[in-house]
Amino acid sequence: MLAVMREVQIPLLAVLLFAGSAAKGKMALRGGPGAGPAAMFPLGLHRPVVIGLCAGEFVLGAGLLLTAGRAGAGNPAAVARVATALLMGTGAAALYELRARRPDAGCGCFGELSRTPVSWRAIARATLLCVAALATIGIPPPRMPDSAAEAWLTLAAVGAELAVLISLSPEIGQVMLRLSHADPCELREVPVERTLSALRASVPWQRHERFLVTATPIDVWREGCWRFVVFPAVLASRPVDVVFAVHLAGRGAPVRVGMLDAGAGFASPLEAPRHDPLRISNPV
Repeated sequence: MLAVMREVQIPLLAVLLFAGSAAKGKMALRGGPGAGPAAMFPLGLHRPVVIGLCAGEFVLGAGLLLTAGRAGAGNPAAVARVATALLMGTGAAALYELRARRPDAGCGCFGELSRTPVSWRAIARATLLCVAALATIGIPPPRMPDSAAEAWLTLAAVGAELAVLISLSPEIGQVMLRLSHADPCELREVPVERTLSALRASVPWQRHERFLVTATPIDVWREGCWRFVVFPAVLASRPVDVVFAVHLAGRGAPVRVGMLDAGAGFASPLEAPRHDPLRISNPV
């Protein structure tokens, strides 16, 4: 049983490394502040740190798989497995330090899914994965089960470890919330880029785009389920600020628009139904 448990660690660790790398890569592409160990660096270094972790995890995951067979046995396999153990051990220590210094920060292990504050479960998971990586050092290349009983034993070992990892993963709760859409829109994380994409696909944008001086907003803020985006514009030779209110439901979401006289300091609605409780009579 112990030999089977050691053998299944290589594919499990590789899958987890690829998943973490993909999640961090997605977070780096979207921009914004980094989570996990990146949160302990200055803001300007968050993205490079996240990209470095993304690349490192991908390389280690590929290294574990490429050295798992007989062709990669020996020193290459030992290097990949020791490096993986070092990464997991360093990660556990970094999470412990992060919990002490930044108790509000998430572990960032799986990108935006790991935004909840670091708990002992996340530290225990990283420690368990470090032990799993150490257990792979020195084992022979994995082989296919010789019998049905051995195959069932392998599946049982994988299932047991996955159950332990799931119990130690706060990300599972976030996944279930997103799948069930149970999280209220007030708490839903929506990137600014997605809001701008929904705005530019809307009818109000198409009607008022010709009045805008620039397509780059001069101010953006959020209130509950709405994000407000301000653009400088000229209407009837008068400087104005056009304020779009975009609901955070995504593309096709309701969009309202209002105008603020930049010179006189008064606001008048350009387009807002009277029955709409979010009518913008004074957007700012």
